[in-house]
Amino acid sequence: MNEKNIIVGLDVGTTKVCTIVGLQHPNQELEIIGIGTHPSYGLKKGSVVNIDKTVRSIQSSLEEARLMAGVNITSATIGIAGSHIYSFNSSGVVAIKGKEITQDDVDRVLEAAKAVVIPSDRDILHVIPQEFRVDNTTGIKNPIGMCGVRLEAHVHIVTGSIPLIQNLVKCVEQTGINAEHITLQPLASSEAVLSSEEKELGVVLVDIGGGTTDIAVWKDGSLIHSQIIPIGGNHFTNDLAVALKIPHNEAERIKINHGSVLAEQLNQSAHITVQGMSGTKPREVQLSVVAEVLGARAEELFDVVRTMIEDKKLDYEIAGGFVLTGGGALIKGMPELGEYILMRSCKIGFPIPFGGMTNIMQNPKYSTVLGLLLEASKRKPYVHIQGQASTSNHRVTLSREKDSPESSNDLISKLSESLKSVFKEIF
Repeated sequence: MNEKNIIVGLDVGTTKVCTIVGLQHPNQELEIIGIGTHPSYGLKKGSVVNIDKTVRSIQSSLEEARLMAGVNITSATIGIAGSHIYSFNSSGVVAIKGKEITQDDVDRVLEAAKAVVIPSDRDILHVIPQEFRVDNTTGIKNPIGMCGVRLEAHVHIVTGSIPLIQNLVKCVEQTGINAEHITLQPLASSEAVLSSEEKELGVVLVDIGGGTTDIAVWKDGSLIHSQIIPIGGNHFTNDLAVALKIPHNEAERIKINHGSVLAEQLNQSAHITVQGMSGTKPREVQLSVVAEVLGARAEELFDVVRTMIEDKKLDYEIAGGFVLTGGGALIKGMPELGEYILMRSCKIGFPIPFGGMTNIMQNPKYSTVLGLLLEASKRKPYVHIQGQASTSNHRVTLSREKDSPESSNDLISKLSESLKSVFKEIF
């Protein structure tokens, strides 16, 4: 097995760290050969708060995946979220130098589009083209080879706090692997869950994780808005623990096994036995009480999403409705309550099967890590045993920085450079 064709996605979440190992075949097909999950300790709302605990959690997940795959893991594509992420739309215009638009023209217009003032403690993670315009022609996805005199680009820019990005990268690299690329988590989840038709029609992906809920709004095949909301599955669990005066572990068990956000759907006389704090006797609790607690938090979450859509004036862009994914989407009644509050169709988004994915993996809680693997495979062409890269199925990547070995190996120092050098280096 040629280890140059091993691709790894690493999702360092608030509740779990998940590693997935894939093997790239000569025909560019991806095969899943290993997975490792471990409870996450050391993160809060998507950001690292304890480096030692985070490193140990990542190490355990990597070791499990390494044993299952039977290969050595040297680098990984990691996902990032957290309330420090801030995204916005921008545009740029350049004059076309020759008769036809070349890659150089595209690079220049993307450079112009991201030449915006951002605080010195923030770094650009993604510059994602939404559309190009050549003279008066709009809606162009790839302008290379077209004729014109004026090229305009509309892009979605994702930024993050440099210190918080560095903390995550440091935790990953302390386990002995290289942080090859950083990808926004809702971008990865969209890759795994949404079809191209949904992205064209207009859809909102709501990825309910442990510490945060990640939003990605798609229209005409492009990302038009992304946002991280600091409410997640842990908040549901904490609400239950406080309301029922029970330990966190017991609250998590009840949420997973008996949780619902719609009390009306339940048998009002149904009870469950809960274990209180140590030294207290088990007691009976009505399921409707559990549903009222969870339902209140779910309503708050959907209200925040609805307000965001209204504030950004995206109501008419999302004909395809809402897609809920992530572990938090599995609480009973979430799609029905979402439909009622958001007044749009709402469904659970499962990862689209690929690479021999098992039934266990076809679960919304694995959406992000599967998307990270897909994102990594797009950037990495198949390498022959002799070390020569195959050019088959190699598409032009307009949306992300060109990865060089130097920039991959020294990611921490790259992130800490001044704003000026960040602008110069990305392409």
